[in-house]
Amino acid sequence: MRLALTVQQFRSLTLGLFILSVIALARLCAVGGSSGPTRDWALPPLGPPGLDEKIIAFIGEDLRNAGNLGVGAGVKEAARRMGWEVRFFDIGSREDLRKTVFQRVVALRPDGIVLGGVDALKNLEFITPLARVGIPVIGWHAAPDPGPIPGTPVQVNVATDSVTVARAAAQFVIADSKGQAGVVIFTDSHFAIAQKKAATMAKMIEDCKGCTLLEVVDLSLDRTAALMPDTTRRLLREYGGRWQYSLAINDLYFDHAMAALVMDGRQPEGPPSNISAGDGSPSAMLRITYGGYQTATVPEPLILQGWQLVDEMNRLMQGEPPSGYTTPACIITQKDLTPGDDPIGIFDPANGYRQAYLNSWKRN
Repeated sequence: MRLALTVQQFRSLTLGLFILSVIALARLCAVGGSSGPTRDWALPPLGPPGLDEKIIAFIGEDLRNAGNLGVGAGVKEAARRMGWEVRFFDIGSREDLRKTVFQRVVALRPDGIVLGGVDALKNLEFITPLARVGIPVIGWHAAPDPGPIPGTPVQVNVATDSVTVARAAAQFVIADSKGQAGVVIFTDSHFAIAQKKAATMAKMIEDCKGCTLLEVVDLSLDRTAALMPDTTRRLLREYGGRWQYSLAINDLYFDHAMAALVMDGRQPEGPPSNISAGDGSPSAMLRITYGGYQTATVPEPLILQGWQLVDEMNRLMQGEPPSGYTTPACIITQKDLTPGDDPIGIFDPANGYRQAYLNSWKRN
């Protein structure tokens, strides 16, 4: 059973995923309809100096997911610079492991806990005991909105605003189609953040007079590999040329749609033209860079958000309020990416956030 990962296992898993990408880090993205340099992004506010020798537990909903994995890599990188140890626990989206994973984390008694993609409200029965023993809990994508999560012990949720992300993706489709898009939306009702993204995108497409919302497909992220090929074939049979655009709450859907699209003779540039409202995975960036079955994504700055999680935890441990920092949503298309030889190849803003955090923590 997969319950906890050693540092070496996590390092191997991280490199195994990220080494697939050979694109240069994005330096530009479209924010509010115009493209601009990410070096101009606001820096996080200063917080207290860093504490020493803390142990953090990172509970991933599913470390096979590039978003979970990427933000975990950011937490690991930042914690190393802080002088903290991180223990990784993987639920693997398996209900038979969920309770056991949380029990093992309680037994560890870490100094703090990060929920990686774990829905706080749906897992409240497991999260509450952590707070009872005085362990601060923060999350990444643990709810649709950034900030504290009402009704839960989660004091900070780090995320780009989900509505802003969804609106950016849907607006791209409407503009690109000149208001004439036939759209399929892919979502996962297991997660509140996915439901909110999908509902926002669906409303925008429905409000577009010349657009048609063909279908909202509810397909669990952890089953995309098994179900997406047949789902893609069904949609092609049912809608044919009317299926012009796809909107998805995560790039993962398009990882497993490609084979069916190729076998059906669909061209890499579409239709359907595939656009994702998160997370900006390495495989998505490759597809966009080389024009292969994905047109755009609204990426999360995963490594930055991992650093922010460590900073938020450092604040909470010292009785300081959360930073209130939220990154903007931006959409990445082929013009924003340059083929190159960078071995990481995930969206990473060039605003100098690492040095800003190190300065704040007095870790220079």
